[in-house]
Amino acid sequence: MSVYRPELHVTAEAGILDAAAGILRDGDAAQAKDVWHIFYQYRATPEAPSRWGHSCSEGNAFDWVECNDTVVPIGGEIAVRAGSVVAHEQGADLYFTSVTEAGMSIQIARTPNLDALCEDVDDSYQVDPAVRRLGAVLVNEAGYTRFRSPCVVPDWRESGDRTKGQSGWLMLAMTGEPERPVPVVLSSTDGTAWTLSGPLTFAGDPGFDPAAEALVAPRIIRLRDEVDARIYDVLMFTLERRGKDTTGYIVGTLEGNVFTVSKEARRIDLGHDFTRPRSTNYSPGSISEGDRLSHAYIYGLMTDVGRGGDPTAEPNWEAEGWSRTLTLPRRITLQNGALYQTPPRGLPDAVAETERAHLWTGLCEIPVGSAVVAEVLDGAGEVAAVVTHSGDEVRLDRLDGAPASAIVGEDDEDNITIVVDSSTIEVFAGGGVVAMSSRFWPEGGCSGLRVTTHGQAQVINGWHRGA
Repeated sequence: MSVYRPELHVTAEAGILDAAAGILRDGDAAQAKDVWHIFYQYRATPEAPSRWGHSCSEGNAFDWVECNDTVVPIGGEIAVRAGSVVAHEQGADLYFTSVTEAGMSIQIARTPNLDALCEDVDDSYQVDPAVRRLGAVLVNEAGYTRFRSPCVVPDWRESGDRTKGQSGWLMLAMTGEPERPVPVVLSSTDGTAWTLSGPLTFAGDPGFDPAAEALVAPRIIRLRDEVDARIYDVLMFTLERRGKDTTGYIVGTLEGNVFTVSKEARRIDLGHDFTRPRSTNYSPGSISEGDRLSHAYIYGLMTDVGRGGDPTAEPNWEAEGWSRTLTLPRRITLQNGALYQTPPRGLPDAVAETERAHLWTGLCEIPVGSAVVAEVLDGAGEVAAVVTHSGDEVRLDRLDGAPASAIVGEDDEDNITIVVDSSTIEVFAGGGVVAMSSRFWPEGGCSGLRVTTHGQAQVINGWHRGA
């Protein structure tokens, strides 16, 4: 029996998962259809070239089925890396980074039918016959080279009037040498011919020094703020700092290649292990324009280091032959310039169907100085991790001498949700203002959660799902 592999999270069947490559939700309300597709960059062995795997889940975002691989190195390629997936009337396009000895380029592969990707899976390492390469769309452009890490989303029909809907495509991509990366902005009417707007620049203080810090893996989503009803761009990014990734977001508006800052950078996740978030695109007709702007879904990679880390150091590599996992999908909304993150609907029922996962949710009253404490127990009933909500702070302690903490405001709700899925733990608190993700490896797995109150704290309503 697998002790460390999560049941609800996406992992590679075997090998090292390096990043979410692209995420697409294919729905049809009339046919009661709701299928999640995750494409991920992985290596079958530490020395193998990276390729794109694919998993899908029907009816929710938790019941993952391994499908055929979709993009693999060919010809002189030494790797194919992460990008984006967008759907259109002709199927779906997979934008990926092609790596050769000569450099990098952004290329497209196309499938005419998303449903066909989940058929005839005898060996997931097999390349799916429903995917056809179209070739390179960006190699060198206006003096920029080494195009990589594309984020492709629908563009505005009229950038000056966001109420008029979306048309065409917008791309954020990285260029330049790894030591001095340059993010750029491009646009396209058809998704294949791209026009360079220029390097991504900021009007206003983003909360860090773009000239001194390496901003990588930019991703962008559009959301309507629930407080002022305006439509904003939310720029998610990763800063590579001394071998450790810091992942954050900035709220503002992107026009051309200039991002005007409304709210400076904040951390997306305050746990130990979250980096390189990816947003979810939708197939035509699966979501209304209003819903597209009211909320979004993101995933992150759960790992404690940047690209220079050793994924084979995870205990599950030696014991079970796989490494790294993605977070659960998070439903995000924008409220007064801040992202609020909550688990997606259906999670309690999904946890109840697992063999080892546990979920505890509590609506609490926690005066500052009091606390609600949730102890995560290992297979022998010993404490393996502790989550503490003390009214103004949430603390996630893996008992390794380096707890993670997040501030909760006085006006934020005193609620907390804890999800333990084998070697993953995710915490949501304050109505969604706090999200924390961490990996841990309890001896013999997790046997349950023990919740106690201290001081004047009360659990008004709490319930548990799990084995």
